[in-house]
Amino acid sequence: MDTDFEFQEATIAQLGAKLRAGELTVRELTEAYLARIDALDRSGPTLRSVIETNPDALAIADELDAELRQGRIRGPVHGIPILVKDNIDTRDRMGTTAGSLALVDARPAADAPLISNLRDAGAVILGKANLSEWANFRSTRSSSGWSARGGQCGNPYALDRNPGGSSSGSGAAVSANLCAGAVGTETDGSIVSPSSANGIVGIKPTVGLVSSRGIVPISHTQDTAGPMARTVADGALLLAAMTGDGSAPPPDADSLRGARVGVARNLAAEFDPRVGALFEEALEAIRAAGAELIDPADVLHVDEYEESEWEVLEYEFKADLEAYLAAVGGEAPRTLADLIAFNQGHRAEELPFFGQEIFEMSVEKGPLTDPAYLEALATCGRLSRDEGLDAVLAEHTLDAIVAPTRGPAWLTDHINGDHHGLGGSSSPAAVSGYPSVTLPMGSIAGLPVGLSFIGGPRRERDLVGYAFAFERATNHRVAPRFRATADPGLA
Repeated sequence: MDTDFEFQEATIAQLGAKLRAGELTVRELTEAYLARIDALDRSGPTLRSVIETNPDALAIADELDAELRQGRIRGPVHGIPILVKDNIDTRDRMGTTAGSLALVDARPAADAPLISNLRDAGAVILGKANLSEWANFRSTRSSSGWSARGGQCGNPYALDRNPGGSSSGSGAAVSANLCAGAVGTETDGSIVSPSSANGIVGIKPTVGLVSSRGIVPISHTQDTAGPMARTVADGALLLAAMTGDGSAPPPDADSLRGARVGVARNLAAEFDPRVGALFEEALEAIRAAGAELIDPADVLHVDEYEESEWEVLEYEFKADLEAYLAAVGGEAPRTLADLIAFNQGHRAEELPFFGQEIFEMSVEKGPLTDPAYLEALATCGRLSRDEGLDAVLAEHTLDAIVAPTRGPAWLTDHINGDHHGLGGSSSPAAVSGYPSVTLPMGSIAGLPVGLSFIGGPRRERDLVGYAFAFERATNHRVAPRFRATADPGLA
C-alpha cells in the first residue's frame, strides 16, 4: 500500500534538500500529502487522523515556492507540510475546536505564538489533526482518539487498536506519512503516549519553553505543545521552529558517550514482561553507545501525587478554560457550565459513548485562591520535583533517566473506554513540568513500544542528543502496514 508513495519515510532534511535544489516544489509536496490524506485517512484504512485540511495550503505553498525561486530560504522547515492538533489556535479558515461541536463557530483572534513561529519559519500548515476531545479531559471512561468532529482515530499498525491520546491524530498521521511532522500537546502523557503507540518520536518540552498562549487549555502548570516526528532530528528541527530558535544545533550521534543515565526500575516495574525484555535490550544499547548506567535510580513518590494532580487539573481547567473562552471570538460557550449544557443538548453527537464526569467535577471547583488548590499544587511540586526528579538526578549526578514509555496499543473500546493497566511513565515529567523524549525501542505483535529519556528543566537539547544516539544505534522505527488487527506472530 505504501511502496508507491514517493515521500514514504522522507525526513525534513531530505525534503528540504530537494526543495532547495529545485528537484521538488512546495506545491508538489503539499499536493502529495493532501492526496495521501484523501487516500488513507478519508478512504482506504480510514484512519480519521485529520479533522480538516487547510483550504489555503496550496496558496501558502505557492508563496513559499516564489520565495525559493528568489533565493529566500527561511530555514530548515521552509516548505515543509505539517499538521497541528485541533486545540491550537490558527487565525485562518480552519477551526480550532478541541474536537468539540461546541466551538465550531468560535474564531480565534490570532495564531497561537507557536503557529506564528512555524509560519515565519516557512512551514506549511497542512491541516488540523484529530484528538481525544477536550484533550481527553471530559470523561473518566473516554476512548482516546475520539472526538465529535473527527470520529474515532485508528492506529495505523492495527486499525482496531487505539492510537493513544490525546494527540492521537498527530501521532497516527505522522506515522502513516500523511505529513512531514506534527504538533501535539501534553498535560500528562498526551504527546508521549500516542508517539509510543504509533512508533514515532515525541518531544515533551519543559513547561514554558513553547508558549501555551492560543492553546485550548487544561492546566497552565502542566500544558505544553511539542513536536511529533518520525525521526529525532525532525523533532528537533520542529521544536526549534516552534520556539523561534533557528540557531539550534543538530543532535550528535555520540551524545550518549560519557552520559550518566539512571534506570528508573520502579517506573518499569508495572509493564508487561515483554516490554521489560525490550527495555533490557534498550539498556544494553545505551551502555554500548558509551553511557554509564546507574541501575537502579528510582524516582520516588510516583504513586503518591495522583490525587493531588487531579485536584490541580480540575481547578486549573475551570479557570484556564473559562479565561480562554472569554477571549475567543465568534459564537461559543463562555463558561464550563455552558459547555456542559451544550453537551446535554447535543447528546446524540457529543455523548454517544461516554459522558462528561470530569467537566461536572471541575465546574464545582472554586477560584485558584482556594486552600485546597494551593495545598494540592504544593504537594505536586514537592513530590514530583523536590523529592522526586530533582532528588534522584542530584543523588546520582544523572544526566537523564530512562524508562519504558507505554505498553503496546490497546483495543479501542467504546463500551468500557481506555485500558489503563498497561503501564506508563509520563507522570513524573508531566507533573514536574520537566522535559521528556520518547522514541521507538521495539515492538510486540507488530505494535510499537517507546523508550523515554527524562531530564531536568530545560534539558531538551541533551535529551534529544541521547535519543538521537539511541536511534542511530538501534533504528527501531518501522512504518505501519495498516493491518486490520495485530498479528501475535510478529515481534
